[in-house]
Amino acid sequence: MTTDEKREELREKIQAGEARNAERTLGEYARDASEKATDFVKEHPIATVAGGLAVGVLLAAIIPGPGRRLSKKVGTRAASFAALAAELGLTYGTGLLDSAGSAARHGQDRLGDLGDTISSTARGLRRDASSRAADAGDTASMFGRTVSNKANRTLRNLRGRIG
Repeated sequence: MTTDEKREELREKIQAGEARNAERTLGEYARDASEKATDFVKEHPIATVAGGLAVGVLLAAIIPGPGRRLSKKVGTRAASFAALAAELGLTYGTGLLDSAGSAARHGQDRLGDLGDTISSTARGLRRDASSRAADAGDTASMFGRTVSNKANRTLRNLRGRIG
């Protein structure tokens, strides 16, 4: 295999690696997860509200109040507390979704930076490999000339001795 063929093969391998890196990003996975969560909330708003209400009712049942008499006033307060807890749950869920989206964008940015770094490093390695291959070719050429010169001298010495 000639030096040019080796260089071309190395270029092809580097380009194939860069293409594979471009196709695979974790940021895409994070963005998809965020979109799926947002889509679920948009497609199932009643289930989301019901979940918030369920959490509110559970908290209202768990938190003990003074006495256990069920009066109209206590029922109204419990319902108000449950509604407040449901609203808090929805607000918290929305905040989580926003945070997940922000984390996905941040992760995507970081992965983009990592991809740039890897690409830059690969280009540097490619240049270094190309330079080393050229140096090796120059060394081999110089060695070949040296061997050729020594062989010619030896042949002339033999001819001089013979003839």
